[in-house]
Parts: sequence; C-alpha cells; structure tokens
Amino acid sequence: MPSIGVKLYSVFFKFMLKHRLQSRLQSPENDAVGGGGSFGVTSRPDEETVAAANPSFTDGVATKDIHIDPLTSLTVRIFLPDTCLRFPENLTKSKVGISKPGSDSNQSLDRRNSYGSLNNGVVSSSNGGVVVKRAQNVDDNYRRNSYGGSVDDAIKSETGSYSGYNPVGNHCRRLPVMLQFHGGGFVSGSNDSAANDFFCRRIAKLCDVIVLAVGYRLAPENKYPAAFEDGLKVLHWLAKQSNLAECSKSFGSTRGGGADLRRSEGNWHIPDAFGASMVEPWLAAHGDPSSTVTVVMNRVTGSLELECRCVLLGVSCGGNIADYVTRKAVEAGKLLDPVKVVAQVLMYPFFIGSVPTQSEIKLSNSYFYDKAMCILAWKLFLSEEEFSLDHPAANPLNSGRGGPPLKQMPPTLTVVAEHDWMRDRAIAYSEELRKVNVDAPVLEYKDAVHEFATLDMLLKTPQAQACAEDIAIWVKKYISLRGHEFSY
Repeated sequence: MPSIGVKLYSVFFKFMLKHRLQSRLQSPENDAVGGGGSFGVTSRPDEETVAAANPSFTDGVATKDIHIDPLTSLTVRIFLPDTCLRFPENLTKSKVGISKPGSDSNQSLDRRNSYGSLNNGVVSSSNGGVVVKRAQNVDDNYRRNSYGGSVDDAIKSETGSYSGYNPVGNHCRRLPVMLQFHGGGFVSGSNDSAANDFFCRRIAKLCDVIVLAVGYRLAPENKYPAAFEDGLKVLHWLAKQSNLAECSKSFGSTRGGGADLRRSEGNWHIPDAFGASMVEPWLAAHGDPSSTVTVVMNRVTGSLELECRCVLLGVSCGGNIADYVTRKAVEAGKLLDPVKVVAQVLMYPFFIGSVPTQSEIKLSNSYFYDKAMCILAWKLFLSEEEFSLDHPAANPLNSGRGGPPLKQMPPTLTVVAEHDWMRDRAIAYSEELRKVNVDAPVLEYKDAVHEFATLDMLLKTPQAQACAEDIAIWVKKYISLRGHEFSY
C-alpha cells in the first residue's frame, strides 16, 4: 500500500483539484468553445512552481524555451544533455558486454533482464504479452546511468551557457529526439513546471536523447482538438527543422554557390517561400538528422531513403495526445519525411469509457485522481455537444475511432500503476496491439499510484527512478546506433 505521507497528500491534492475543476466548469469562459481564443493558455503559474529555462548544463542538461507558432501560445522546451558534446566513454563493449561475475555492471544487466523480473519482479502472461510487477522496495544503488556514464566530465562552454554549434561545424554529437507531453487532465500542468522539468531532465540523461517538452494549449480556454493539434504541429515543426538543418549543411559546404545563407549571432537562417526561417541551433547541431538517420531500401522503387527516428512519450492525458499524434504520423507517412515515429511510451494514459472496467469499479475513488474528478476534466476538455466517455479521444477501444489499422502502429510501451483506476483500459489497449503483433509490453508497478513517476512529491522515490530507467532500456531498442545492443 502507498505510504501514509502519500495518502495524506492525496487527500489535500484531491480537495484542491476538485475545487479548481468545479470553478472552471462554472466559469463564463467555459460557455463558448475556445473561450480564450486561438492563442490560448499553456500554463497556470498560480497553481504550480515554474522552473526557469537554463542554457548552462546544470545537472548535465541545458534547457531553453521556444515559441514555435505565431498564431497560438504553443511552446517547446528543449532539454539538451551534455553528452551531445562528447561520445559517452561507457558506450563500449566492455561496458555493455559481458562483465566479470559479481561486478556492478553484471548485476545491473541481470536485474534489468526482462524488465527486472529475475530478482524482484513477478511476470504474468496475458494474451501473449508480458505484464511485469515491480516491488516498491527497489535497491537502485548499483544501477548504472542507463549506460551513459558519468556526466561530470562534460565539456562546458566558456561563458557557462550553450548557444549551439555551427550546423556545418565539427566537434558535436547528434542525438535522437523525443517529444514529451505533460499530464494534468488537459486543464492544468505545463512543460516548464518544476516537476516536468525534473522528469524531462532525467529522461534526457537516461535515454541520451534531446527531449522536446510540448507546451500545448489547455482547456477550457481551448477545447478539443486544440491540444491534439498542437502535438501534431510540433511534429511537423520537427520535420521542417530536420530538412532545414540538412539544407544548411549543404549550403554551408558550398563556397560561392550563390546560396542565400546568412549567419547572425550563431544562428543560421535560410529563406523559404514564406520568408526567413530560423534553423534552431541546438537541433541543427545535435538533433536529426545524423545518428538518428537510418538509410533504408524502398522495396517498391529500390531507392535509398533517409529515416529520422523520433519517439513520443506522453504522461497521463499526454499519453492520449501522444497516441493521437502517433496515429496521425502513421497516416501522414512520407508527408513527415524525414521524421518517422518509431516508438511511443504511454505512461498511465488518461483513457476512459462508458462501460466500466474492473479497475474503474474497484478503484473509482483511488489516490490523487479519482474517476469523478476525471469526468469533470473531460467535460472541460470536450464541448457539450461532443461530450461522451466513448469519444475517440477518451476511449482507445472505441470501434468508431478511425485512423490507421492497429497493426500499423509503432511499438508501444505502456506504464500502469497498481492503484490507478485507469490501469485496466490501458492494459486492454496494449493487448489489442499485441493481438496484431505490435511490440506492446506493459510495465505495472506494485503499490504505485497515478503519476507515481511524474508527480512532484514522488519524483525522487526509488519507483520513479526505476520507471525512468526501465523506459530508457526499452526506448533504446529503437534509437540505439546498432539497434540491438540494448534489447533484452
């Protein structure tokens, strides 16, 4: 069972959340769809602590905020790990290969095998899938930093902050990109909150990726599908950045070729059909395309194509957004070239339905987010005409959901908590994916509550750390350089 502290904090948390949701439900701005206008609201500073962006490599990660859409309040916070300045020394055969018996490295590999089931997990089979239950009292003292090594020896800039390398220069390492969508029931939370900042820093270091935390528009100021459209817009922006970065390298390597390429204060600008478009220097220097690009053979045309790997990670309602963006990316196909979503991680997704599952009945009054409050959040997010617990955005098992066939979905990791009333529907969605041979494992954490790995007071618990490391192991199967070294 959760600790006494968690139970007491849950009571206070639910009281405050219920008050906020009811006040918004009764506010005049909720009477009209998009009452806040298209620009919208992406954060509520009066409800949470905000972490300022820091371009220096504090705690091994540099951050900065970008407003990427002039018509809305859509923002992105970039989390750049300092491993972009060097290749991790621990990524060698001696570190990921066979170790001596009794060594810390060998213990870490044993413990992580089958998501930790050898030493302290209980594995059960469900429709051909694997559900792993992890004990809460996990000893993480000897677990390695996701094979990334220490970040203490990172190269720092002379001024203490980082502005990004010349995209045509040398001495830089390129990393895969992960899009992260925060939780909050579509009505609260932000990409720059202290809790989300801490979580994204942890994921960036463990997965060795550039994390783009999306600050999507919140309800009730902007109702469905505003948040979903913002997620898709960021993916298109990333594809554009990948193409612009490639153009900048091509133009930069041509002397006197007449290419209209201008450099100003370390930023590279390439005019396009709509005027000057700035290449984001951190992504141009360290993001797609490079180590994330795979040359693949088109079986139809026989031509070689570039494929930039991208992973989506969604927390709670962010899981709903991630799943929507993934389905739209599958539908878009080559329209998103060179970006391709190769995997997604759904952390206790905010799914619901009109026919209750066993967990929705048994745990309807569970910790932090009970069912009644979540229904209020859905009423704020969906318009009165559209409101339904079987809405395609709410119920992934809705037969009228549309979109691509499930068999076309990329590998999907689902994280659930034992004491979360949403767990059964998330597991059922994962089972549907496995039925059509999609790699869709489930990680279930014992004695855990909703948002156990992302809620402010739970971020530093052993379970939260173990969850982030388990996610890193699975994600690296699809973004590692050789594609197999982190597979178990």
